[in-house]
Amino acid sequence: MAGLVNNLLILFLVFQNICSGFRSPLSVFKRYKDTTRSLSSECLGSNRPVISLGLSDFALDIRMPGVTPKQSDTYLCMSVPLPVDDEAYVVDFKPHASMDTVHHMLLFGCNEPSSTESYWDCDEGTCKDKSNILYAWARNAPPTRLPKGVGFRVGGETGGRFFVLQVHYGDISAFRDKHKDCSGVTLHLTHQKQPLIAGMYLMMSVNTVIPPGEKAVDADIACHYKRFPMHLFAYRVHTHRLGKVVSGYRVRNGQWTLIGRQSPQLPQAFYPVEHPVDVSYDDILAARCVFSGEGRTTETHIGGTANDEMCNFYIMYYMEAKHAVSYMTCTQNANPEMFRNIPQEANIPIPVNSDMLKMTHGHHEEMKDTDKSSLLQQAKKEEEEILDQDFHMEEAVEWPGLDLKLGQVSGLALDPENNLVIFHRGDHVWDENSFDSKFVYQQRGLGPIEQNTILVLNPSNAKLLHALGNSLFYLPHGLSIDKNGNYWVTDVALHQVFKLGAGDKEPLLILGVALQPGSDKNHFCQPTDVAVDPITGSVYVSDGYCNSRIIQFSPNGLYVMQWGEETSSGKARPGQFHIPHSLALIPDFRQLCVADRENGRIQCFRLETGEFIREIKHKSFGRELFAVSYVPGGLLFAVNGKPYPGQAEPVQGFAMNFSTGEIIDTFIPLRKSFEMPHDVVASADKTVFVGDVHARAVWKFASTEKSETVVEARLKNNPESTDPLKKQEKQHLVQQTSTGVSFVLVTTLLVIPVVVLLAILVFIRWRKTTVYGADGEHKLDSSSGRILGRLRGKGGGGLNLGNFFASHKGYSRKGFDRLSTEGSDQEKDEDDGTDSEEECSAPPPPPAPSSS
Repeated sequence: MAGLVNNLLILFLVFQNICSGFRSPLSVFKRYKDTTRSLSSECLGSNRPVISLGLSDFALDIRMPGVTPKQSDTYLCMSVPLPVDDEAYVVDFKPHASMDTVHHMLLFGCNEPSSTESYWDCDEGTCKDKSNILYAWARNAPPTRLPKGVGFRVGGETGGRFFVLQVHYGDISAFRDKHKDCSGVTLHLTHQKQPLIAGMYLMMSVNTVIPPGEKAVDADIACHYKRFPMHLFAYRVHTHRLGKVVSGYRVRNGQWTLIGRQSPQLPQAFYPVEHPVDVSYDDILAARCVFSGEGRTTETHIGGTANDEMCNFYIMYYMEAKHAVSYMTCTQNANPEMFRNIPQEANIPIPVNSDMLKMTHGHHEEMKDTDKSSLLQQAKKEEEEILDQDFHMEEAVEWPGLDLKLGQVSGLALDPENNLVIFHRGDHVWDENSFDSKFVYQQRGLGPIEQNTILVLNPSNAKLLHALGNSLFYLPHGLSIDKNGNYWVTDVALHQVFKLGAGDKEPLLILGVALQPGSDKNHFCQPTDVAVDPITGSVYVSDGYCNSRIIQFSPNGLYVMQWGEETSSGKARPGQFHIPHSLALIPDFRQLCVADRENGRIQCFRLETGEFIREIKHKSFGRELFAVSYVPGGLLFAVNGKPYPGQAEPVQGFAMNFSTGEIIDTFIPLRKSFEMPHDVVASADKTVFVGDVHARAVWKFASTEKSETVVEARLKNNPESTDPLKKQEKQHLVQQTSTGVSFVLVTTLLVIPVVVLLAILVFIRWRKTTVYGADGEHKLDSSSGRILGRLRGKGGGGLNLGNFFASHKGYSRKGFDRLSTEGSDQEKDEDDGTDSEEECSAPPPPPAPSSS
């Protein structure tokens, strides 16, 4: 008996456990949110700060022990001892912090912390002895990666035995709920000796004063280097809110070499030094911070609070282990006169739009979530409005622009009045004789193109409105138009980029050296396209056929930065290009998307930093993707190239959801055929123009959701064109059918309780009739009698519920069955009406005329 009881008890517990797994999604989500909140307050990782990662490696978790700062601009410190006595090397860092609560973090190495408490106010100091900065983080920065074979040395006879974490809490409004903060960093350490030892070189201004209202104030730092050679691999800039740009250089024999340049208002990560820089004995390290005192009413000094300023340029370096020094500083300006020769780029602020500025600052700024993400929300809303509609592109066959006599069409754009602008090559062609093996143009004897290469057309009727660009270009390629109506074009023969005013015959700006290919800051090699940021005016150039990079220039044409590299063997990695052929600037999301032509993909990057964000690639793109264009609101258009032998992907246009990268529609022309579609441009109303360099033609496409004339024109010209229409009708039919189904479901759910209630009433009435006789029936009111009459139908007998539920086949069109049938018939009639209405489509279209 006891065994039976035990078995029953076990079965009950198992059943209870199984049932506990079946909870409503709402309760599970709530439990997940509650758990997440509580876990975050309990400082994940604090119970197990040391985690073994193998025989020689381990991870050390360094976290604030659940603190709640009481006032803004609080600096709190805590220490963690190195868990081993022998020498170890820090080879990786992983931050755990958010700019919503933390302004910045610093990690120091030393032998004696300033306090033995679990945490303390950093005003007491960080370390009693000499401290070395190992790591710095601010503004949602990504993890810092050390090169292979490089590590920070800790422990042993020479390394520090304690880590001290300093966290600056700028604005404490995030702590109104009194939650506890557990920000910190996880270190990856190893016992394996590293041949190269990392260190930190801090350049810091200590006496800069920023007058109120002053537009530009420079803080300069410079020191002579007097040690063994060091190799620089990463840099980080830091100011508070008045900083506009921070730049660092190595100066050798009067030559300035850039270490790094960045806006301190962007995520303050350690960015890699783009081109490796070594520093030798007697070189000079120099840095400049540019501030603006606009908006301030009093002087601003260097200090530790948010209302003060800082000018810091951090350099991560490595040295041979036998000569390694772990920490060096420079706080003076050893040669003020030398800054007269500082490169001009150091004086050019890096623009950051106001929304990003609000998002990156954590000091005394209370913002609603809607304020923080207004741009993204607006873009999302517009995208949803567009993508909620049925969408299909068709050629506007009535558009006469296809018949224009053009040269090779290389570029298209829309001006601020939405006029179509065509960039073509007139009587010049690009063929196998155009360039030698070093990309030098071989047909200079032909002279520049005599025809007007830039044509401005009415987008509705293709009427020529304006023409310019004669005797200027040799081989036109890319075209872009800024918000002021200026034309930005590239010429692959001249290896140059031009800015032209709409009414000017001479260029307003020329970048590059005529007919000289190159890969430095002053030369291009067959540049392909230009994009201009409507917010900041920054200019982006894709360069090109023989370089693999994107270059950013200031609005005045000064070099700012570049990114990208040639595609290596095997699969193309992010940031690698094989002919960056076309650019699409997405101001809504602060991104620049590049048609990476020979890699058959689109790559998107962050505008301000060049950081890779994502790749859009589909099998239907084939091997080549020539051009890309963006429509505000969330649509991305592209055109591909002809398939290679043995490949089936056709040459066509694509419409895509920008957020997801999903292909919404593909389109091809009805008149003529795509041969090599070279550029695409789209307007806000989803009108699309495609220019073909081989067909020497421009097609116009329009969305069928708005253009009935396009649909009708296609019906008249192509008997096979009914498929898209049928597809639309079918989608519409499915939507209406879905609506009908929803109506049936709701009606059924409402009827069932009523029917059950009536059944109970009938049963009770039947029992009363049986017990009390016919007199009982007359006690019911007339409305009940009418209801029962309907339930009984034409027959007069009582209703047997047992028989009704026992067999659904044994009904006699009486009682409940009559009510159910009437409901079904009504819905069926509605559906039938919808079907017949949808199927009465247009008569079969007449045969299409032969294409011209």
